[in-house]
Amino acid sequence: MSALAILRAARLRSPSLMKTAVARNAPSPLFFHSTARAAYATEQKPPTQPSELHEYGRFIVSCLPKYIQQFSIYKDELTIYVAPTALIPTMLFLRDHTACQFKQIADIAGVDYPSRSNRFEVVYNMLSLRYNTRIRVKTYATEVSPVPSVTPLFPGANWFEREAYDMYGIYFVNHPDLRRILTDYGFEGHPMRKDFPLTGYVEVRYDDERKRVIAEPLELSQHLRAFEYQSPWEQTGPGVPQQKLLQKSEPSETSKDAKPAQ
Repeated sequence: MSALAILRAARLRSPSLMKTAVARNAPSPLFFHSTARAAYATEQKPPTQPSELHEYGRFIVSCLPKYIQQFSIYKDELTIYVAPTALIPTMLFLRDHTACQFKQIADIAGVDYPSRSNRFEVVYNMLSLRYNTRIRVKTYATEVSPVPSVTPLFPGANWFEREAYDMYGIYFVNHPDLRRILTDYGFEGHPMRKDFPLTGYVEVRYDDERKRVIAEPLELSQHLRAFEYQSPWEQTGPGVPQQKLLQKSEPSETSKDAKPAQ
């Protein structure tokens, strides 16, 4: 008699015996549960204390010695510095590693340093919702050297990179739609650069005769250039109002003509 026939006969005699046989042949769920616990035990929460942040920074550098140039700590903020070519591997590591889990990019900012050879600094502020902590990644660029786009890794970086391109002129390679986002159509220049004039180059206004918005060269009236530096709320000079000063007495004409007594 085959094993299948024996199981059928046992099922007809005692249904509980069939359940016992199936339970014996079924894999134990403890194996999968113990594996999940072992994997979770290897994950470490990024610290927040300054002394522990140094250890965490050295841990990231040891994992990516080829890409990370250095790291710095200010109060409870960890910042790592990478080259533009190392940006994508570093961001991928910070997003997917179990000890990082920085899956959300909160902001991308640009900073202009005209005196540096690499004029622009691109700052990525990342957030780990799992560990409730933050990290900052910095890289550099120039007017002609681009920065890799992180939009394929973080879709939320799309408009952040467009804003950095619009305000600073930082070019992001492989961006799906790198266009201006804040300035008007046909705008020339980048307003957040240090060499951009405060008044701008053109004036955009609505023309009643043409019934449309026009852009024309900027013209400032002369009375707008005459700045008044004195403030009625700030006393300048000696600090004593003139009306409160005592006037000096002058000698009269009779006293001038009078001869001194001998």
